[in-house]
Amino acid sequence: MQVRCIAASDVDAVHRLLVTGGWAHRVGDVQDLGRLISASQRVMVAVADDEIIGFARAITDGISNGYVSMVIVAEQHRRRGIGQALVERLMGSEPNITWVLRAGRTGAAEFFAKLGFSASSTAMERSRR
Repeated sequence: MQVRCIAASDVDAVHRLLVTGGWAHRVGDVQDLGRLISASQRVMVAVADDEIIGFARAITDGISNGYVSMVIVAEQHRRRGIGQALVERLMGSEPNITWVLRAGRTGAAEFFAKLGFSASSTAMERSRR
């Protein structure tokens, strides 16, 4: 398994992964996904046997703040460290960045806690309409 930056040729496969994994409401069509990717500073894919099996994206200023927006691993490849590898690659080694995320999906809070995240009483949210 390899974690690498996304390539333009990966977008269709990533879209299929996201739709299959229950993210269709967040990504729209392939063109919408392309716009999401273009607006993100860090976008990674996990590849095994020439197949996209994981995807993650983040928005960050690279100095102080970062937001992990999406992390998904194909169901049959979960619990093998792929999600962890994606998140670690997204965040990099900058020690001064405070990373935040929404952990609303089942199991997300426990997954991210293993990566050093903890619940915060200081975050606020304005939900989509």
